Amino acid sequence: MDFQLKPEHVALRDMIRSFVAREVRPFARQWDEDGKFPADTVAKLGELGLMGAMVPEEYGGSGMDTVGYAIAVEEIGKGDGSLGLTVASHNSLCTAHILAFGSESIRRKYLPELASGRMLGAWALTEPGSGSDSLNMRTKAEWKGDRWVINGSKMFITQGTVGSVYVILAVTDKAKGRDGVTAFLVEAGAKGLHPGKKLDKLGMRSSDTAELAFEDLEVRPGSVIGDVNSGFRDTMRNLAGGRISIAALAAGIGLGALSDAIAYAKERIQFGQPISGFQAIQWMAADMGTELEAAELLTFRAAYLKDAGKPYVQEAAIAKLFASEAAMRATIKAVQIHGGYGYVREYPVERAMRDAKLCEIGEGTSEVQRLIIARRLVRGN
Repeated sequence: MDFQLKPEHVALRDMIRSFVAREVRPFARQWDEDGKFPADTVAKLGELGLMGAMVPEEYGGSGMDTVGYAIAVEEIGKGDGSLGLTVASHNSLCTAHILAFGSESIRRKYLPELASGRMLGAWALTEPGSGSDSLNMRTKAEWKGDRWVINGSKMFITQGTVGSVYVILAVTDKAKGRDGVTAFLVEAGAKGLHPGKKLDKLGMRSSDTAELAFEDLEVRPGSVIGDVNSGFRDTMRNLAGGRISIAALAAGIGLGALSDAIAYAKERIQFGQPISGFQAIQWMAADMGTELEAAELLTFRAAYLKDAGKPYVQEAAIAKLFASEAAMRATIKAVQIHGGYGYVREYPVERAMRDAKLCEIGEGTSEVQRLIIARRLVRGN
């Protein structure tokens, strides 16, 4: 086992750290307060190649491995969870789905635009009445004449109002259950595609999240991604990879909060000394550091396995579960270390705590991860 990052990974990490310090951290608080999607900064991330992190170079991407991609999401998450979520969802959901299952013509047309950041991707699975119970989705696609017609709605769709291209999951054969769902590609502005109002969220406030409605949305056969009725199984494969990015995001949010808490503790004077000298504060920092380093290692393990072409579904679920809950615990401790100041928006740990919560919910709740892990443990594989 080699726990050292490769030189190219170190260079990538250092480049993103510099960018985040210059272009993200100074503005993240205002983005959060305004709930404003930072389109200009996202465009800069596209110029850096981070919006097409794992897209092969032949399609205009950076061709990173999964470990490099996890490093990128973690570093961005240290500065702003919302921006990290934008990068993770764009890369791991919409773009990854097109790359893995799209036809060559779809790949050639859309991947260069997505990889450059000229287009933003949205991925529409979750519905108002079927969050974790995704097999009970109600959005339907019916074959009428020479095209598919989609009706229904989706909820909590990242890039919902700013997306340029949408991957939409819909039931095409209810009787077949998991073998009766199909993925469709639709461009923004299509007749019958209605993005709703951006949702006003607890955290991740500058990440665009919205409801979508479909009213007789017409889709040509060439816009099916993968095979007809293969969409659900393709989605499960896609989500496994996406959980690595959410684990990386959670670790980044937690590590950013730890760094802020230690810096504050060194400056805050109480009873004649910095509070960093008190054992109570040191033990909180020790717990945070231990759990977050474990979260980072679990994330890199899952990423390594994916890069090596080995099974990684279990490891991705473990990383996502542990990292998201470790980030939540760490950000709560970071607020506690700040005392009253941690409860006001002037200090970034308050935002980190709100942002971290989403990592326990998005791309499969902690409860769903426990189901995945337990089932595989019981089966013995």
